[in-house]
Amino acid sequence: MDLRHLAPDFAVAPQIDPADLAEAAKLGFRVLIDNRPDEEVEAPLQGAAMAAAAAAAGISYHYLPYYPGALTQDLVEAFEALMDQIEGPVLAYCRSGTRSSHLWALWQAGKRPVDEIVAAAAEAGYDHSGLVPLLQMRAANR
Repeated sequence: MDLRHLAPDFAVAPQIDPADLAEAAKLGFRVLIDNRPDEEVEAPLQGAAMAAAAAAAGISYHYLPYYPGALTQDLVEAFEALMDQIEGPVLAYCRSGTRSSHLWALWQAGKRPVDEIVAAAAEAGYDHSGLVPLLQMRAANR
């Protein structure tokens, strides 16, 4: 499992396996957010299998698919609503972790300086420079 921490209580990862969830629980993760649409993966990695593995590991599971190129206001608002309802630490994943990191960054806009968000993503291996205008706009509207 390739964990990439964006904050002390929030990490993203490329695709994980159901067998990884016992280790995630041992590491203290209490919430799993699956941003990978079921259509992208075979049955053993789809939401139902991940939800069952998360439950067996004692981790709360949430399916919030983020389709490539479909970063919508509704998706961002759904992510923010979810984050307002849960207690971490949180592990979110998709194919590479990039889409999950985008959602985290947009959730943080207005809570942290934009340059700090971009730096945290870069430290985790994600280039969010293309999100800067959107992050600035979201931060200004909060």
